[in-house]
Amino acid sequence: MKRILSGVQPSGNPHLGNYFGAMKNHIEMQNDYESFIFIADYHALTTVKDANKMRESTLHLILDYLALGLDPSKTVFFRQSDIAAHAELKWFFECIIHHGLLDRAHAWKDALEKGKKDPTVGLFTYPVLMAADILLYSPDLVPVGKDQKQHVEIARDIAIKFNNIFGETFKLPEAYIPEESALIKGTDGEKMSKSYGNVIEIFADEQTLKKQVMSIKTDSTALEDPKNPDSCNVFYLYKLFASNEEIHDLSEKYKSGGFGFGDAKKLLLAKILEYFAPYREKRIELEKNLDYINEVLELGAEKAKKVSGELMDQVKERIGYTKKFV
Repeated sequence: MKRILSGVQPSGNPHLGNYFGAMKNHIEMQNDYESFIFIADYHALTTVKDANKMRESTLHLILDYLALGLDPSKTVFFRQSDIAAHAELKWFFECIIHHGLLDRAHAWKDALEKGKKDPTVGLFTYPVLMAADILLYSPDLVPVGKDQKQHVEIARDIAIKFNNIFGETFKLPEAYIPEESALIKGTDGEKMSKSYGNVIEIFADEQTLKKQVMSIKTDSTALEDPKNPDSCNVFYLYKLFASNEEIHDLSEKYKSGGFGFGDAKKLLLAKILEYFAPYREKRIELEKNLDYINEVLELGAEKAKKVSGELMDQVKERIGYTKKFV
């Protein structure tokens, strides 16, 4: 069975882009792959500098995944910070790569171009930590969005460099980017992102969710006039949830006229509430049972340490860090 690995930062409430772009795929793939999914709280430290926020965001993301259907008996589900080998392997990699590899990273260049106020060393070396995250578990596939594909390529470059210097050690992973879910549009028609303020949160309360859905930008076509469903972002988001029959019915309403964008937004809101209702209920129950959450994390960390520990033993032996001299 092929192995997949992916990490998700605890950086706020999950939205439709997170769900359809990553989380849903992670949960569905656990049935067909040996699955490793981790909470990337080391990476989160590049932006989160508040202990309470870090704890809260981490717990919320764990609850979100479990509520949405991640099964700890099928997936090795763990916190990055529980596995010290991530940071240790990052140092090993930093000692064999050159500055130029990271200068070319899109995320770093984007941060500089946008005038990010705090371009830390951690942000600069982010791709090296991501390479360690990936290569520690020898995955075949790494599910990522298109904007993360370069990081998988950097991980492959680092693996090749290490293998050439110290001998064959790391498997070369492939990026896995499902085309149908690679990019989810936000309320403004651009990529849905918390940093753009254009999100629709999947576990927001009904009033907040309604406000977000009603903020979706539409054109100025009058209510009585026919509308083009293919150019409407409300229709685009509705298709994520609706059956073929429902999609056809809404398309006909658009084309017939006499149907407003506000009406379409109400249909979308109802669909979102209906779709996530059972997950909301499960999440509420999970919040009441933090002992179970801790058990899940302990089990995940134990499994992750076993796999990563075996790999790190090989890495250290290749480098020359011998446990016992004979």
